[in-house]
Amino acid sequence: MNKIIIILALIFANEIYAYSQTIKNNGVTEDESELYASTKQINQFFRRFNGEEDLYGEKYYQKDSLYRNINLRKRYLSNLFDNKSEKIEDSTKKSFIKYITKKKEPLFLDFYSKNWIAEVSTKFKYKGKKVDILIYFKIEKQKKGYKWIITNVYSNSFDKMFFKNDEGNSKFLHPMSHELDFMNINKIFRDKKYIEYYTVKGYKPDYLTLFLFELKKSNLKFVTITKVKFHIFQIKNWYFEIYQYNRKGYNSGWLISNIFRIEETEKTKLIKLISHDK
Repeated sequence: MNKIIIILALIFANEIYAYSQTIKNNGVTEDESELYASTKQINQFFRRFNGEEDLYGEKYYQKDSLYRNINLRKRYLSNLFDNKSEKIEDSTKKSFIKYITKKKEPLFLDFYSKNWIAEVSTKFKYKGKKVDILIYFKIEKQKKGYKWIITNVYSNSFDKMFFKNDEGNSKFLHPMSHELDFMNINKIFRDKKYIEYYTVKGYKPDYLTLFLFELKKSNLKFVTITKVKFHIFQIKNWYFEIYQYNRKGYNSGWLISNIFRIEETEKTKLIKLISHDK
């Protein structure tokens, strides 16, 4: 009986010792430190980017002395990048941090700005077969607040339905068709694959309308979300992407996964490219 008590006492003592090794000077365990360091929400990413939150997730308010403090921002910003990414060079990261923490003209993110896009990768069943569909959202102001609205969708399945309406195609209606009371339009509908060749020059298929139509007809059924990322255009002459990394360690959660300089005049083109806005 005494042996059992001694063994239990030793086990208990070892557990206390092991636990004590994880305690930091401020009374926070190592596991808790990782939890605090992880940027768990997009709102938290914005607050940390702006220097509006302390090391333990408590918000700063405008009257607080550390609210948007430059040194605090620099400390947080260096850990808001995916430090394992080969896309992001140290020189780019340092240049960006220096650019947005200038004393005279610091730059911040605004959750309610229109200049950012959510890209949601989803899986649907289209007439019984699984398809991948990208859905793009942005923030829009409404009467008493804001809401996320769908701006566009994209799918290879939709893309394959359409040919490019180029000038060199051989599909056309004769310019004198009106004299035949357009009786020759039957050839337009004879082969559905080429029907867009008879549309106006520069015709672009509207995938969002097609998406909504197929949903209403119950041909398209939602299955799941596979990935979410955000495209940020709010910082002058810069673009960056945010993605969530579920991993152990301090460098986890919502982080900058890609970043580069871009002229303001080029951002519209990039937005169209990213959101497949033809």
